[in-house]
Amino acid sequence: MDAAFSAEQGEIRRTLREVITKRCGPDEVKAAVRTPDGHDTALWGALAEQLGLPGLALPDTYGGVGCTAAELALGVEELGRALAPTPLLATAVLAAPLVLALGTEEQRAAHLPRIAAGELTAALAVPGTGLATALGLVGDNRGDWAGGGRAGGVQARLSDGVWRLYGQAEQVIDGHSAGLLVVAAHAGGFARSRTLLFLVREGAPGMVRARQTALDETRTQARVELRDVEAELLGVDDADVPAALGAVGDVAATVVAAEAVGAAERALERTVEYVQQREQFGRAIGSFQAVKHRLADVYVQVQAARSAAYYAAWAAGAEAAGFGGQGAERAGGLALAQGLDALRTAASEAVQLHGGIGFTWEHEAHLYFKRASGDDLLFGPVHRLRARAAERAGLFEEASPEPEHASPEHASPEHASSEHASPERLPSEKAPVGKAG
Repeated sequence: MDAAFSAEQGEIRRTLREVITKRCGPDEVKAAVRTPDGHDTALWGALAEQLGLPGLALPDTYGGVGCTAAELALGVEELGRALAPTPLLATAVLAAPLVLALGTEEQRAAHLPRIAAGELTAALAVPGTGLATALGLVGDNRGDWAGGGRAGGVQARLSDGVWRLYGQAEQVIDGHSAGLLVVAAHAGGFARSRTLLFLVREGAPGMVRARQTALDETRTQARVELRDVEAELLGVDDADVPAALGAVGDVAATVVAAEAVGAAERALERTVEYVQQREQFGRAIGSFQAVKHRLADVYVQVQAARSAAYYAAWAAGAEAAGFGGQGAERAGGLALAQGLDALRTAASEAVQLHGGIGFTWEHEAHLYFKRASGDDLLFGPVHRLRARAAERAGLFEEASPEPEHASPEHASPEHASSEHASPERLPSEKAPVGKAG
Protein backbone atom coordinates (compact mmCIF):
# COMPACT_ATOMS: atom_id res chain seq x y z
CA MET A 1 0.00 0.00 0.00
CA ASP A 2 1.38 3.42 -1.02
CA ALA A 3 0.10 5.99 1.49
CA ALA A 4 1.35 8.99 -0.48
CA PHE A 5 -1.09 10.96 -2.63
CA SER A 6 -0.43 11.36 -6.31
CA ALA A 7 -0.13 14.73 -7.98
CA GLU A 8 -3.62 14.36 -9.44
CA GLN A 9 -5.13 13.60 -6.03
CA GLY A 10 -3.38 16.60 -4.50
CA GLU A 11 -4.70 18.80 -7.28
CA ILE A 12 -8.26 17.60 -6.68
CA ARG A 13 -7.99 18.52 -3.02
CA ARG A 14 -6.36 21.90 -3.63
CA THR A 15 -8.76 23.02 -6.35
CA LEU A 16 -11.83 21.92 -4.47
CA ARG A 17 -10.70 23.66 -1.28
CA GLU A 18 -10.26 26.92 -3.19
CA VAL A 19 -13.77 26.73 -4.64
CA ILE A 20 -15.38 25.79 -1.32
CA THR A 21 -13.51 28.49 0.61
CA LYS A 22 -14.68 31.20 -1.79
CA ARG A 23 -18.28 30.12 -2.26
CA CYS A 24 -19.34 28.14 0.80
CA GLY A 25 -18.78 30.02 4.03
CA PRO A 26 -20.97 29.62 7.13
CA ASP A 27 -23.44 32.31 6.00
CA GLU A 28 -23.74 30.77 2.52
CA VAL A 29 -24.39 27.34 4.05
CA LYS A 30 -27.19 28.66 6.24
CA ALA A 31 -28.75 30.46 3.30
CA ALA A 32 -28.50 27.46 0.98
CA VAL A 33 -30.25 25.00 3.30
CA ARG A 34 -33.26 27.32 3.48
CA THR A 35 -33.84 27.29 -0.28
CA PRO A 36 -36.49 24.95 -1.76
CA ASP A 37 -33.79 22.63 -3.15
CA GLY A 38 -31.88 22.55 0.14
CA HIS A 39 -28.57 23.35 -1.57
CA ASP A 40 -26.88 26.03 -3.65
CA THR A 41 -27.68 25.15 -7.26
CA ALA A 42 -25.02 27.57 -8.53
CA LEU A 43 -22.35 25.86 -6.43
CA TRP A 44 -23.53 22.45 -7.61
CA GLY A 45 -23.27 23.63 -11.22
CA ALA A 46 -19.73 24.88 -10.63
CA LEU A 47 -18.70 21.59 -9.00
CA ALA A 48 -20.09 19.68 -11.97
CA GLU A 49 -18.90 21.89 -14.82
CA GLN A 50 -15.50 23.00 -13.53
CA LEU A 51 -14.44 19.96 -11.50
CA GLY A 52 -16.57 17.08 -12.80
CA LEU A 53 -17.31 16.04 -9.23
CA PRO A 54 -20.58 14.13 -9.86
CA GLY A 55 -18.82 11.91 -12.41
CA LEU A 56 -15.53 11.57 -10.54
CA ALA A 57 -15.97 7.83 -9.89
CA LEU A 58 -17.93 7.02 -13.06
CA PRO A 59 -16.26 5.44 -16.12
CA ASP A 60 -15.27 7.75 -18.95
CA THR A 61 -17.53 5.66 -21.18
CA TYR A 62 -20.48 7.46 -19.60
CA GLY A 63 -18.90 10.89 -19.36
CA GLY A 64 -17.18 10.35 -16.02
CA VAL A 65 -13.60 10.90 -14.94
CA GLY A 66 -12.84 7.26 -14.15
CA CYS A 67 -11.30 7.75 -10.70
CA THR A 68 -11.63 5.46 -7.69
CA ALA A 69 -13.19 5.74 -4.25
CA ALA A 70 -9.97 7.32 -2.96
CA GLU A 71 -10.38 10.41 -5.14
CA LEU A 72 -14.07 10.60 -4.31
CA ALA A 73 -13.30 10.42 -0.59
CA LEU A 74 -10.73 13.21 -0.90
CA GLY A 75 -13.25 15.41 -2.67
CA VAL A 76 -15.99 14.77 -0.14
CA GLU A 77 -13.56 15.41 2.72
CA GLU A 78 -13.19 18.98 1.46
CA LEU A 79 -16.97 19.36 1.24
CA GLY A 80 -17.22 18.09 4.79
CA ARG A 81 -14.93 20.83 6.08
CA ALA A 82 -17.54 23.43 5.16
CA LEU A 83 -20.58 21.16 5.63
CA ALA A 84 -21.42 22.10 2.06
CA PRO A 85 -25.02 21.05 1.29
CA THR A 86 -24.88 19.31 -2.10
CA PRO A 87 -26.66 16.30 -3.64
CA LEU A 88 -23.30 14.59 -4.22
CA LEU A 89 -23.75 11.85 -1.62
CA ALA A 90 -27.23 10.90 -2.78
CA THR A 91 -26.42 11.13 -6.48
CA ALA A 92 -22.82 10.01 -7.01
CA VAL A 93 -22.31 7.76 -4.01
CA LEU A 94 -25.66 6.00 -3.44
CA ALA A 95 -27.73 6.07 -6.64
CA ALA A 96 -25.34 6.22 -9.61
CA PRO A 97 -23.24 3.16 -8.59
CA LEU A 98 -26.41 1.06 -8.43
CA VAL A 99 -27.40 2.14 -11.93
CA LEU A 100 -23.87 1.33 -13.09
CA ALA A 101 -23.78 -2.08 -11.37
CA LEU A 102 -27.28 -3.37 -12.12
CA GLY A 103 -28.71 -1.29 -14.96
CA THR A 104 -29.03 -2.41 -18.55
CA GLU A 105 -26.88 -0.76 -21.17
CA GLU A 106 -29.84 1.38 -22.24
CA GLN A 107 -30.45 2.53 -18.67
CA ARG A 108 -26.80 3.37 -18.13
CA ALA A 109 -26.58 5.34 -21.36
CA ALA A 110 -29.77 7.22 -20.56
CA HIS A 111 -28.92 8.33 -17.02
CA LEU A 112 -25.20 8.14 -16.20
CA PRO A 113 -23.96 10.79 -18.69
CA ARG A 114 -26.55 13.25 -17.36
CA ILE A 115 -25.53 12.46 -13.79
CA ALA A 116 -21.85 12.95 -14.63
CA ALA A 117 -22.62 16.31 -16.21
CA GLY A 118 -24.58 17.48 -13.18
CA GLU A 119 -27.81 17.77 -15.17
CA LEU A 120 -29.58 14.99 -13.27
CA THR A 121 -29.62 14.36 -9.54
CA ALA A 122 -30.68 11.02 -8.11
CA ALA A 123 -31.55 9.51 -4.72
CA LEU A 124 -31.85 6.06 -3.17
CA ALA A 125 -35.20 5.39 -1.49
CA VAL A 126 -35.47 2.43 0.87
CA PRO A 127 -38.54 1.51 2.95
CA GLY A 128 -39.05 3.10 6.33
CA THR A 129 -35.88 4.20 8.12
CA GLY A 130 -33.74 1.23 7.12
CA LEU A 131 -31.03 2.91 5.04
CA ALA A 132 -28.16 1.59 7.18
CA THR A 133 -29.65 -1.93 7.15
CA ALA A 134 -30.27 -1.85 3.40
CA LEU A 135 -26.64 -0.89 2.82
CA GLY A 136 -25.45 -3.77 5.02
CA LEU A 137 -23.74 -1.48 7.53
CA VAL A 138 -25.47 -2.53 10.76
CA GLY A 139 -26.79 -5.98 9.91
CA ASP A 140 -27.55 -8.56 7.28
CA ASN A 141 -29.45 -6.88 4.44
CA ARG A 142 -30.87 -10.13 3.08
CA GLY A 143 -33.78 -10.05 5.53
CA ASP A 144 -37.21 -8.47 5.23
CA TRP A 145 -36.13 -4.82 5.39
CA ALA A 146 -37.82 -4.16 2.01
CA GLY A 147 -41.20 -5.44 3.16
CA GLY A 148 -40.85 -9.18 3.40
CA GLY A 149 -44.25 -9.85 1.86
CA ARG A 150 -46.06 -8.29 4.80
CA ALA A 151 -47.82 -4.96 5.15
CA GLY A 152 -45.44 -2.05 5.24
CA GLY A 153 -42.33 -1.24 3.31
CA VAL A 154 -42.59 -0.78 -0.44
CA GLN A 155 -44.36 -3.47 -2.44
CA ALA A 156 -43.96 -4.07 -6.18
CA ARG A 157 -46.34 -6.01 -8.39
CA LEU A 158 -46.25 -6.83 -12.07
CA SER A 159 -49.51 -6.23 -13.92
CA ASP A 160 -49.84 -6.55 -17.71
CA GLY A 161 -46.10 -6.21 -18.11
CA VAL A 162 -45.92 -3.00 -16.04
CA TRP A 163 -44.37 -2.75 -12.59
CA ARG A 164 -46.26 -0.69 -10.01
CA LEU A 165 -45.08 0.39 -6.56
CA TYR A 166 -47.03 1.04 -3.41
CA GLY A 167 -45.58 2.08 -0.05
CA GLN A 168 -43.56 4.73 1.70
CA ALA A 169 -39.90 5.54 2.22
CA GLU A 170 -38.57 7.78 4.97
CA GLN A 171 -35.22 9.49 5.32
CA VAL A 172 -34.55 9.70 1.59
CA ILE A 173 -31.46 11.88 1.32
CA ASP A 174 -32.19 14.73 -1.13
CA GLY A 175 -35.30 12.83 -2.18
CA HIS A 176 -37.52 15.90 -2.45
CA SER A 177 -35.50 17.46 -5.30
CA ALA A 178 -33.95 14.46 -7.08
CA GLY A 179 -34.85 14.03 -10.72
CA LEU A 180 -34.51 10.25 -10.50
CA LEU A 181 -35.33 7.90 -7.64
CA VAL A 182 -33.85 4.42 -7.24
CA VAL A 183 -36.49 2.67 -5.13
CA ALA A 184 -35.94 -0.61 -3.30
CA ALA A 185 -39.11 -2.69 -3.15
CA HIS A 186 -40.26 -6.17 -2.21
CA ALA A 187 -41.68 -8.35 -4.97
CA GLY A 188 -42.93 -11.87 -5.42
CA GLY A 189 -44.93 -12.29 -2.20
CA PHE A 190 -44.14 -15.46 -0.29
CA ALA A 191 -43.78 -17.65 -3.36
CA ARG A 192 -40.77 -15.86 -4.82
CA SER A 193 -39.82 -13.29 -2.24
CA ARG A 194 -37.02 -10.99 -3.36
CA THR A 195 -35.87 -7.38 -3.29
CA LEU A 196 -35.67 -5.43 -6.55
CA LEU A 197 -34.68 -1.91 -7.52
CA PHE A 198 -36.84 0.36 -9.65
CA LEU A 199 -36.39 3.70 -11.38
CA VAL A 200 -39.03 6.37 -10.78
CA ARG A 201 -38.73 9.68 -12.58
CA GLU A 202 -39.62 13.07 -11.25
CA GLY A 203 -43.31 13.90 -11.67
CA ALA A 204 -44.49 10.29 -11.88
CA PRO A 205 -48.27 10.10 -11.26
CA GLY A 206 -49.06 8.84 -7.77
CA MET A 207 -45.74 9.88 -6.20
CA VAL A 208 -45.86 12.42 -3.37
CA ARG A 209 -42.63 13.85 -1.95
CA ALA A 210 -42.24 16.11 1.07
CA ARG A 211 -39.12 17.56 2.61
CA GLN A 212 -38.73 16.52 6.24
CA THR A 213 -37.54 18.55 9.19
CA ALA A 214 -34.21 16.95 10.01
CA LEU A 215 -31.82 17.34 12.92
CA ASP A 216 -29.03 18.11 10.46
CA GLU A 217 -30.42 20.72 8.10
CA THR A 218 -27.32 20.55 5.92
CA ARG A 219 -28.28 16.96 4.97
CA THR A 220 -31.79 17.29 3.56
CA GLN A 221 -34.17 14.36 3.85
CA ALA A 222 -37.58 13.64 2.38
CA ARG A 223 -40.54 11.32 2.76
CA VAL A 224 -41.60 9.63 -0.47
CA GLU A 225 -45.08 8.15 -0.79
CA LEU A 226 -45.78 5.81 -3.70
CA ARG A 227 -49.43 5.21 -4.54
CA ASP A 228 -49.69 2.76 -7.40
CA VAL A 229 -46.75 4.40 -9.19
CA GLU A 230 -45.58 3.04 -12.50
CA ALA A 231 -41.88 2.19 -12.32
CA GLU A 232 -39.09 0.80 -14.49
CA LEU A 233 -37.22 -2.27 -13.26
CA LEU A 234 -33.51 -1.58 -12.84
CA GLY A 235 -31.67 -4.35 -14.66
CA VAL A 236 -33.17 -7.84 -14.53
CA ASP A 237 -35.52 -9.44 -12.01
CA ASP A 238 -33.00 -12.02 -10.80
CA ALA A 239 -30.22 -9.56 -9.93
CA ASP A 240 -28.46 -9.91 -6.58
CA VAL A 241 -29.70 -6.62 -5.17
CA PRO A 242 -28.52 -7.16 -1.55
CA ALA A 243 -24.97 -7.81 -2.74
CA ALA A 244 -24.99 -4.67 -4.89
CA LEU A 245 -26.36 -2.62 -2.00
CA GLY A 246 -23.70 -4.03 0.30
CA ALA A 247 -20.91 -3.03 -2.09
CA VAL A 248 -22.36 0.46 -2.46
CA GLY A 249 -22.80 0.66 1.32
CA ASP A 250 -19.12 0.03 1.98
CA VAL A 251 -18.05 2.80 -0.40
CA ALA A 252 -20.73 5.11 1.01
CA ALA A 253 -19.49 4.46 4.54
CA THR A 254 -15.95 5.24 3.41
CA VAL A 255 -17.02 8.50 1.79
CA VAL A 256 -19.10 9.59 4.79
CA ALA A 257 -16.15 8.72 7.04
CA ALA A 258 -13.89 11.00 5.00
CA GLU A 259 -16.55 13.71 5.11
CA ALA A 260 -16.73 13.38 8.91
CA VAL A 261 -12.95 13.67 9.13
CA GLY A 262 -13.02 16.90 7.13
CA ALA A 263 -15.76 18.32 9.35
CA ALA A 264 -13.94 17.26 12.54
CA GLU A 265 -10.68 18.82 11.37
CA ARG A 266 -12.39 22.12 10.57
CA ALA A 267 -14.20 22.17 13.93
CA LEU A 268 -10.85 21.60 15.66
CA GLU A 269 -9.18 24.35 13.64
CA ARG A 270 -11.89 26.84 14.54
CA THR A 271 -11.61 25.92 18.20
CA VAL A 272 -7.82 26.31 18.22
CA GLU A 273 -8.17 29.73 16.60
CA TYR A 274 -10.71 30.79 19.21
CA VAL A 275 -8.81 29.66 22.31
CA GLN A 276 -5.74 31.56 21.08
CA GLN A 277 -7.76 34.78 20.95
CA ARG A 278 -10.11 34.51 23.92
CA GLU A 279 -8.53 35.77 27.13
CA GLN A 280 -9.38 34.88 30.70
CA PHE A 281 -7.52 36.06 33.82
CA GLY A 282 -5.25 38.14 31.60
CA ARG A 283 -4.07 35.31 29.33
CA ALA A 284 -5.35 33.32 26.35
CA ILE A 285 -7.39 30.33 27.47
CA GLY A 286 -5.44 28.18 25.03
CA SER A 287 -2.39 28.57 27.26
CA PHE A 288 -4.02 26.65 30.09
CA GLN A 289 -2.80 23.08 30.40
CA ALA A 290 -6.28 21.60 30.72
CA VAL A 291 -7.36 23.17 27.41
CA LYS A 292 -4.18 21.97 25.70
CA HIS A 293 -4.79 18.41 26.83
CA ARG A 294 -8.38 18.39 25.59
CA LEU A 295 -7.44 19.70 22.17
CA ALA A 296 -4.49 17.32 21.92
CA ASP A 297 -6.83 14.40 22.55
CA VAL A 298 -9.15 15.65 19.80
CA TYR A 299 -6.22 16.01 17.40
CA VAL A 300 -5.09 12.43 17.99
CA GLN A 301 -8.62 11.13 17.47
CA VAL A 302 -9.07 13.08 14.23
CA GLN A 303 -5.77 11.84 12.80
CA ALA A 304 -6.63 8.25 13.71
CA ALA A 305 -10.00 8.63 11.98
CA ARG A 306 -8.29 10.07 8.91
CA SER A 307 -5.95 7.09 8.70
CA ALA A 308 -8.92 4.71 8.96
CA ALA A 309 -10.85 6.57 6.26
CA TYR A 310 -7.88 6.67 3.87
CA TYR A 311 -7.23 2.97 4.37
CA ALA A 312 -10.90 2.16 3.73
CA ALA A 313 -10.79 4.26 0.55
CA TRP A 314 -7.67 2.46 -0.63
CA ALA A 315 -9.22 -0.93 0.18
CA ALA A 316 -12.41 -0.07 -1.72
CA GLY A 317 -10.37 1.04 -4.72
CA ALA A 318 -8.24 -2.10 -4.59
CA GLU A 319 -11.34 -4.28 -4.48
CA ALA A 320 -12.87 -2.44 -7.45
CA ALA A 321 -9.62 -2.95 -9.37
CA GLY A 322 -9.73 -6.68 -8.70
CA PHE A 323 -6.74 -6.86 -6.38
CA GLY A 324 -6.63 -9.63 -3.83
CA GLY A 325 -5.34 -9.81 -0.29
CA GLN A 326 -6.11 -6.91 1.97
CA GLY A 327 -7.79 -5.00 -0.82
CA ALA A 328 -10.70 -7.43 -0.80
CA GLU A 329 -11.82 -6.55 2.73
CA ARG A 330 -14.52 -4.01 3.50
CA ALA A 331 -13.31 -1.48 6.03
CA GLY A 332 -15.88 1.26 5.42
CA GLY A 333 -18.05 0.48 8.43
CA LEU A 334 -15.19 0.65 10.92
CA ALA A 335 -13.82 3.81 9.32
CA LEU A 336 -17.26 5.40 9.54
CA ALA A 337 -17.58 4.50 13.22
CA GLN A 338 -14.22 6.08 13.97
CA GLY A 339 -14.98 9.15 11.86
CA LEU A 340 -18.32 9.77 13.55
CA ASP A 341 -16.73 9.38 16.97
CA ALA A 342 -14.04 11.91 16.03
CA LEU A 343 -16.57 14.38 14.68
CA ARG A 344 -18.79 14.13 17.75
CA THR A 345 -15.82 14.67 20.05
CA ALA A 346 -14.45 17.60 18.03
CA ALA A 347 -17.87 19.24 17.78
CA SER A 348 -18.61 18.75 21.48
CA GLU A 349 -15.28 20.31 22.46
CA ALA A 350 -15.91 23.17 20.02
CA VAL A 351 -19.23 23.95 21.69
CA GLN A 352 -17.73 23.72 25.17
CA LEU A 353 -14.54 25.70 24.55
CA HIS A 354 -16.34 28.45 22.64
CA GLY A 355 -18.22 29.16 25.84
CA GLY A 356 -21.56 30.98 25.66
CA ILE A 357 -21.29 31.80 21.94
CA GLY A 358 -20.88 28.12 21.10
CA PHE A 359 -24.43 27.37 22.26
CA THR A 360 -26.12 29.98 20.05
CA TRP A 361 -27.71 29.48 16.64
CA GLU A 362 -25.57 32.31 15.25
CA HIS A 363 -22.41 30.26 15.62
CA GLU A 364 -21.71 27.32 13.31
CA ALA A 365 -20.39 25.02 16.06
CA HIS A 366 -23.84 23.52 16.50
CA LEU A 367 -23.95 22.60 12.80
CA TYR A 368 -20.97 20.28 13.22
CA PHE A 369 -22.50 18.67 16.28
CA LYS A 370 -25.78 18.12 14.41
CA ARG A 371 -23.92 16.61 11.45
CA ALA A 372 -22.34 14.03 13.76
CA SER A 373 -25.67 13.23 15.41
CA GLY A 374 -27.57 13.16 12.13
CA ASP A 375 -25.12 10.80 10.43
CA ASP A 376 -25.21 8.57 13.49
CA LEU A 377 -28.98 8.28 13.04
CA LEU A 378 -28.75 7.72 9.30
CA PHE A 379 -25.82 5.33 9.01
CA GLY A 380 -25.32 4.00 12.54
CA PRO A 381 -25.39 3.93 15.44
CA VAL A 382 -21.66 3.63 15.98
CA HIS A 383 -21.79 0.59 18.26
CA ARG A 384 -23.81 -1.33 15.65
CA LEU A 385 -21.32 -0.39 12.93
CA ARG A 386 -18.56 -1.92 15.02
CA ALA A 387 -20.65 -4.95 15.93
CA ARG A 388 -21.37 -5.62 12.24
CA ALA A 389 -17.66 -5.34 11.40
CA ALA A 390 -16.84 -7.78 14.17
CA GLU A 391 -19.50 -10.16 12.89
CA ARG A 392 -18.06 -10.05 9.39
CA ALA A 393 -14.58 -10.72 10.72
CA GLY A 394 -15.83 -13.64 12.81
CA LEU A 395 -14.35 -12.27 16.03
CA PHE A 396 -17.02 -13.77 18.24
CA GLU A 397 -17.66 -17.09 16.54
CA GLU A 398 -17.85 -20.04 18.91
CA ALA A 399 -15.01 -22.52 18.73
CA SER A 400 -15.82 -26.02 17.55
CA PRO A 401 -16.57 -28.24 20.55
CA GLU A 402 -14.03 -30.94 21.38
CA PRO A 403 -15.21 -34.54 20.90
CA GLU A 404 -16.30 -36.17 24.11
CA HIS A 405 -14.38 -39.43 23.52
CA ALA A 406 -11.24 -39.51 21.48
CA SER A 407 -10.51 -42.57 19.39
CA PRO A 408 -7.81 -44.92 20.74
CA GLU A 409 -5.32 -44.01 18.06
CA HIS A 410 -5.61 -40.30 18.95
CA ALA A 411 -5.79 -40.74 22.72
CA SER A 412 -2.89 -39.67 24.89
CA PRO A 413 -0.77 -42.46 26.43
CA GLU A 414 -1.88 -41.56 29.93
CA HIS A 415 -5.53 -41.67 28.94
CA ALA A 416 -5.14 -44.95 27.10
CA SER A 417 -3.27 -46.63 29.93
CA SER A 418 -5.77 -45.55 32.56
CA GLU A 419 -8.75 -46.49 30.41
CA HIS A 420 -7.56 -50.02 29.67
CA ALA A 421 -5.83 -50.76 32.97
CA SER A 422 -7.29 -53.40 35.25
CA PRO A 423 -8.89 -52.14 38.47
CA GLU A 424 -6.26 -53.68 40.72
CA ARG A 425 -3.50 -51.82 38.87
CA LEU A 426 -4.97 -48.36 39.00
CA PRO A 427 -2.42 -46.02 40.60
CA SER A 428 -5.09 -44.38 42.73
CA GLU A 429 -5.95 -47.62 44.51
CA LYS A 430 -3.86 -49.18 47.29
CA ALA A 431 -3.09 -52.85 47.54
CA PRO A 432 -5.08 -54.62 50.29
CA VAL A 433 -3.19 -55.18 53.51
CA GLY A 434 -3.32 -58.83 54.63
CA LYS A 435 -2.70 -60.42 57.99
CA ALA A 436 0.75 -61.82 58.75
CA GLY A 437 1.25 -65.46 59.01
